[in-house]
Parts: sequence; structure tokens; C-alpha cells
Amino acid sequence: MCSNYETVTRADRLLSFFGVARKGEEPPQVTWPTGLAPFIRLAEDGSGNRRVDDGAFGLVPGFAKELAYGRKTYNARTETVAKLPSFRNAWRKGQRCIVPAEAIFEPFYETAESKPVRWRIQQPGEVPMGIAGIWETWNNPETGEAAFSFAMLTVNADGHPVMSRFHKWGEEKRMVVILDPEEYDRWLTCPMAEAPKFFQQWMGQLDTYPAPLPPRAKKASPSSAPPAAEPPEEPGLF
Repeated sequence: MCSNYETVTRADRLLSFFGVARKGEEPPQVTWPTGLAPFIRLAEDGSGNRRVDDGAFGLVPGFAKELAYGRKTYNARTETVAKLPSFRNAWRKGQRCIVPAEAIFEPFYETAESKPVRWRIQQPGEVPMGIAGIWETWNNPETGEAAFSFAMLTVNADGHPVMSRFHKWGEEKRMVVILDPEEYDRWLTCPMAEAPKFFQQWMGQLDTYPAPLPPRAKKASPSSAPPAAEPPEEPGLF
């Protein structure tokens, strides 16, 4: 559903809106599957506090052979997150997280035959979104190094006043799960049986406007592989 979004990376905004401390004053950047970005999880010291880490956008399960697996697991459907092999371990272990986003991007089709135009979707007043997600630790089989990764959770968006306008005509509409800031801690700490109560459409106001990508630069050769942060040819629905 959401294959690219603008991260919240500024330390002051992460502290003000999400209550976590992160070093550095990096500008926000658009992140695509396998790109590194901040995610917020429960601290492991039993304090109940939140902490922020950097992880790859696109959850990489333990059985994956390479980080590129995350190119197809950046969104997890709430209807199947507890069942699919890629996500069920993280779900059963209660590894829920919050993905801080300044904005998300979705394709808009004016007609069934028209080409999609990328649109920006954000909350009014430059208030960032806290998107519900799950996270995992993956051990690289070649180097033995551990790395974090995460996925955003999505719900059906049929009938939603904003999100039902996006994606191809005739396909199911989906949207990310946007959390109420007052529920951040509850989302991170609640028992697994209570987590599905968060699986609902966000009915708060959302601002939208066109934000097309610049033209792609020509590749050096047909065999050149795109960098991890480069957008996929066609964002998919997961």
C-alpha cells in the first residue's frame, strides 16, 4: 500500500511528538523499501519507555537470505499479519512499533485508463503521523551481523473520504494504520489479544496534493542495479 514515505528524522520533532531522543539533525528524506529509517519500539530494559532505532523499511524475517527480501514486505495486512510466515514471528512476540512519518505518498489515477500521479498525504499543521508497524531482527547469514527491519500495518480503506481515492480503479483500497498519539504507549505494550482494536481507518483530517517524482536518470547500463533508496518501478499493494 504505502511504498514510500517521508521520515521524521529531526531530533527535536522526534522528541516533541514521539517522546524519544535521537542524536543528529538529519533532514527528512523519502524512504523506499530496504532504505534505512527511524522506528520507535518499546525499550528492552523493562522500563516501559520508548526508544528509537534505525531499521530497513521492509520486514526481513529470520529465514530470509538477503535484505532485499524487504522489497515485498514493507506493508503487512492486518487481516493476515498473524498468519503469514513473513510476519507471524514478529507479531506473536509482540514486536510492535511506531513508524514516524512526515507524510506518505500514494498513486492517484484520475480515470481507469490514465497514468498514476504521485500524491503527498499528511496531517494538517505539519503534525507527523505515527503509523502502526511491526519490527524484526535479522541476522545476515554471510556476515553474522544483526539488523533491524520493520513494516507498516494496513487496513481496508473502502469508503474512506480520502484514501479511497488512491490506487488503481477496481482494486481493493488500503491505508496505513495511523495511531492516536494518546494511544502510542498502549499500542506498544498491550497484550496481543487487544492489539486488533487499533486496526481501523483513521478519520482525522488529511491534506493531499500532487507530488510527482522527478524524471528518472538514465541508467549507466542495463545490468546496473538500482540503489536501495531508489523507488521501485511500480509500487505494489501488500
